[in-house]
Amino acid sequence: MRLTLAAATLALLAGAAAPALALAYDGTKCKAPGNCWEPKPGFPEKIAGTKYDPKHDPKELNKQAASIHAMEERNKKRVENFKKTGKWEYDVNKIAAQ
Repeated sequence: MRLTLAAATLALLAGAAAPALALAYDGTKCKAPGNCWEPKPGFPEKIAGTKYDPKHDPKELNKQAASIHAMEERNKKRVENFKKTGKWEYDVNKIAAQ
């Protein structure tokens, strides 16, 4: 009895979920095919110059560029050392000591 009750419950839930999928957003307010983003009520269409503008500090943005440049330099030293010695050394300080 429990098994049939559980099976009936699952069938009912599966049947209820199918129409919900049909009621999903149909894209009737799309500006173009695939461009269906709409701001929430009260949220501006354009963010620049509003209270939602994050106003990123250029110094903070350049930190990532500087760290990537430093990483590329370290990798360049590692590769050059590998080509010379045939041995991969991860620690760049050990490479400079050789």
